[in-house]
Amino acid sequence: MDLKYIVKKIGVIGNGGWGTTLALLLYKKGYEVTLWGANASYVDYLKEKRENIKFLKGFPIPSGITLTSDISPELKDSQLVVSATPTPYLHAVLTKFKDVFSHEIPIVSVTKGIENDTLMTPSQIIANVLGKRPISLLLGPSHAQEVAHGLPTTVVASSKDDTLARIVQGVFTTDRFRVYTNPDMTGVELGAAMKNVIAIAAGICDGLKFGDNSKAALISRGLAEISRLGIAMGAQKSTFSGLTGLGDLITTCISPYGRNRWVGEQIGKGKKLQEILETMEQIAEGVWTTKSVVALSHKFSVEMPITKEIHSVLFLNKNPLEAVSNLMMRAPRSEMEELI
Repeated sequence: MDLKYIVKKIGVIGNGGWGTTLALLLYKKGYEVTLWGANASYVDYLKEKRENIKFLKGFPIPSGITLTSDISPELKDSQLVVSATPTPYLHAVLTKFKDVFSHEIPIVSVTKGIENDTLMTPSQIIANVLGKRPISLLLGPSHAQEVAHGLPTTVVASSKDDTLARIVQGVFTTDRFRVYTNPDMTGVELGAAMKNVIAIAAGICDGLKFGDNSKAALISRGLAEISRLGIAMGAQKSTFSGLTGLGDLITTCISPYGRNRWVGEQIGKGKKLQEILETMEQIAEGVWTTKSVVALSHKFSVEMPITKEIHSVLFLNKNPLEAVSNLMMRAPRSEMEELI
């Protein structure tokens, strides 16, 4: 892709908190932005209120941003498309756009997850549904509320096409939103997805009122698990020390904004998964990613004890304290063991 590729019109597919935040960021940079949502009645509500009360309360949506639930002419004319739909819904949503965008139009995936049935990452789902086309990732430690407030944030643009990664870097970079590039799409996407599983474990620690020692151990050993599987799947080891590895993991394990950490905290306090999910407006990707990661660990013969215990707590009704005991009483081993 030519670095001189001109981007003026951008479509954002998915009007959750992150999709809305990126629409605001891009609009402030001077792009013509169309924000698409699947729920027609909620899009009508957004048009009336010009504020995403459900997902990004407190941030007005300028009249210059087009809001739609249709395949509108503005959306069809997009020169770059941001895919911001949660993984469980991504395949169905993208199917609506199968014949809308030409194969030259780049897609930027900002979704963090792994599909349960296919074990595909979001970029693989995009390629599977929309066909061969330029694809980039834009991932990293980036809570929507903080970015919307203009707090300094740093993320990663990753693509097999370095020129596309640099185009995406230029499109999104602001004085408060710094974008690095990294060619390791596998590592970037897997790290960003798997950290949500460890975040649930971190929340359980909080719910059980464990301390900083526990959280530090969990983050460091969780990163070891993420790295082992990622390397087995072809990722670069160094990626997991970067923004979409360690950086994203720290943020999601400690932040009060993190939905996955919050789910874990409620479980640690004694609530059941189903009743927790029924109270949530937004999806906690880590819950479903846990199933996928367990399947991948079996497929690639990678030991992932934390993920295995979280899966048992979430889906097999295992007592969280029992899960912690199982982890603490595993056979002693060296911290310096190879990752694979």
